[in-house]
Amino acid sequence: MSILTERSAGQVSSDVAPSVRRRTRRQSPHRGHLAVRGVTVAGVLAVLVFWWVGTPPAVGATPGGALTSTGELTGLVAAYLVCLQLLLVGRVPWFERAVGMDRLVAWHRSLGTTVLLLVLTHVALMVVGGAMLDQQALRPEALSLLATQPEMLSALVGTAIFLVVGLSSARLARQRLSYEVWFVLHLSVYVGIYLTFGHQIAAGTHFVGSPVARAVWTAMYVATAAALVTWRVVLPLLAHRSMMLTVDQVVPEGSGMVSVWLRGRHVDRLAARGGQFVLVRFLACGHLWTAHPYSLSMVPTDEHLRITVAALGDHSTSTAAMRPGTRVVVEGPFGLFTADQALSDRTLLVAGGAGIGPVRALAEDLVLRGHDVVVLHRSHTPEGLALSRELGGAQGLRYVPLPGRRRELGHDPLSPAVLQQIVPDIAHRDVFVCGPEGLVSTVVRSARALGVPRASIHHEELSLS
Repeated sequence: MSILTERSAGQVSSDVAPSVRRRTRRQSPHRGHLAVRGVTVAGVLAVLVFWWVGTPPAVGATPGGALTSTGELTGLVAAYLVCLQLLLVGRVPWFERAVGMDRLVAWHRSLGTTVLLLVLTHVALMVVGGAMLDQQALRPEALSLLATQPEMLSALVGTAIFLVVGLSSARLARQRLSYEVWFVLHLSVYVGIYLTFGHQIAAGTHFVGSPVARAVWTAMYVATAAALVTWRVVLPLLAHRSMMLTVDQVVPEGSGMVSVWLRGRHVDRLAARGGQFVLVRFLACGHLWTAHPYSLSMVPTDEHLRITVAALGDHSTSTAAMRPGTRVVVEGPFGLFTADQALSDRTLLVAGGAGIGPVRALAEDLVLRGHDVVVLHRSHTPEGLALSRELGGAQGLRYVPLPGRRRELGHDPLSPAVLQQIVPDIAHRDVFVCGPEGLVSTVVRSARALGVPRASIHHEELSLS
């Protein structure tokens, strides 16, 4: 039976998948980061060599020629980085296992800013350099380029789309835009990529006279598109057809949180571990076009998968009203917030808010592996201690609820002094923390102050927007 007994009415107690009992070898996230960075740098260097070999020495003899040539380089690098940027969030297993989805999304955001700056630099250098070569003002030169260069109008529209998408992703804009509006704007970037690709092939000096160069460049775009279609469309649909997941029941957990139980066939084939998350797309009105990341709150069984959702936005709030029988498409699992990251067999798990879901599932996995587990559960109110009955009645772990606001308690329950009192051997434990950003920062600072090595502190962000 499940190591964490389900006590709530209507919840399911079931056999734990045998696969979670195996201890797998821990892989260093640092190596994964280096590998992905190495691929990125190698690609940029390859583009640089391609540009250098295909640029005649005489081009740099004049300032105008040097500027236009540099503009071509920035355009080539931007195009390569666009493909890489899409692959980072394309659910490609190698990238996700090497780095983790949260870090990939952060890199995707950073690359977005870099790509936008490179595209704008490309446009500016081509106009200024061309004006110097043609000995005319900037505006006539820009109009001349627009009128004479192949696919220039489509490239202009594509660049405008890049700019709109980039601005919509800025922090101020994201605070004002709904997720659905932001998502639709973000999808338009594919149109922008298509429009600018035609200009690259038709007008790029490195491609016009080289069929081989055009073929290689086209293959890069085709391979990127194939990866996106495979891992973001085809495989999720095949998995859905195999598992046929539907909403089984929605169980209130208190303080705006609900557990959504999904039923299907051979669900354990997901090979999901405690602490990981999946992208969930409910095939219902208002949910069909978007998939949201939700952590598993139990290790999946042959027939059931469970997510525990906090009402933090329109999508998560409406999830509480999801009707049984609603079909669900699930992508994943994703994330490195798993038992495989533990360096020792003693662990401390700290959860707050929606973080209790992945912590509960991770606790189950760790106990199955024979770890000494302590779970600290932080909440402003006793009602906010979702899943507390499960954790409080579990065998093989110690559950410590920490309800109350700091001003009411007169101290911070997650301060070094309090943590040392609750968990005297904390310095010799792995610390997993999941919850609001402030809670994560506090726990990390306290753990470091108590001598926990940085490599033994694990946390993950679940925002994909």
